[in-house]
Amino acid sequence: MSSSSTAPAANGDSSLTAADCESNPATAAGDTHRIKFVAGADSFGCALKDALISHLASLGIPVEDIGVGPYYTIGDQIGRLVSEKSDSDTRTLGLVACGTGVGVQIFANKSPGVYAATCGTVDEAVNTRSINDANVLAVSGMYTSPDKAVEILDAFIKTPFKSLCPASGNKDWSPELVIFLDGSVPEMDKIGRREDDGGKISWSCVICDLVEGREFEPVKIMPGGEMRILRESPTSAIVRFKAGSVEPAHHHTFGHDLIVLKGNKKVWNLTKRKEFGLGDGDFLFTPAGDVHRVKYFEDTEFFIRWDGKWDIFLDEDLETARAEVEKVL
Repeated sequence: MSSSSTAPAANGDSSLTAADCESNPATAAGDTHRIKFVAGADSFGCALKDALISHLASLGIPVEDIGVGPYYTIGDQIGRLVSEKSDSDTRTLGLVACGTGVGVQIFANKSPGVYAATCGTVDEAVNTRSINDANVLAVSGMYTSPDKAVEILDAFIKTPFKSLCPASGNKDWSPELVIFLDGSVPEMDKIGRREDDGGKISWSCVICDLVEGREFEPVKIMPGGEMRILRESPTSAIVRFKAGSVEPAHHHTFGHDLIVLKGNKKVWNLTKRKEFGLGDGDFLFTPAGDVHRVKYFEDTEFFIRWDGKWDIFLDEDLETARAEVEKVL
């Protein structure tokens, strides 16, 4: 490895200046592409996100700011943009922030070809660029100061893939590890893909794969619904409802998380007096005891998880539920 790919040492100066970018606008992420960033945050990370966007602007690096939203939505949106927007002239990198920096990272990584890493130190940023070729930086709005975050971002931008890093002892990687790193990115890119008989590539869903070949049982108290328990206490399941189905108002002993795999539904949280329209990839947490009613507009399938055994307590009958839904639609 030539010394030209050397990253900043663990205790060295990791700061980046506009002059650096002007003299070599392709330095970012050690890439031969020009770069731009897409950025977003939740309410806990928005101040840090804005500070980092200002820093990127001072370096002359373009930034698309998608704003503020729930961590799962922001993470998903940034992941999709990074996955879709890179081309031969410009490499799109992501910047996401939430309270811990972990939630946004989880949902950014659901998009193919996205390698998001939460970094709390310069060393972590250098390591993940050098080893993982990470293309999305996640930071913590609660635990990382703006000054430290700028150092982390600069290190993330300056560090090329396969460069010297703390994990390598700030020495050249051995020839064997260089071979491994060279092969790692294309191998990572294959994970989650599958080809049909015609050779067409599609991206698979791990949760969907869990349910292939499993039998579903009808949800007897809710016509049009069926479910398959994958694990009990804590419980996870795949649930399906036919278009037009209604879940009468009900509540559970435990709070539950759900992710819509496909379809379109609306949830009315009657306890909180809020409503949520959910489509493909959307996430919703419903606290324990909250009474909620649901309407399905398309055939819908979702993954649901809660901490105890499955239970349900009806708070109205089906005909009342249908009448109430008709009033508000």
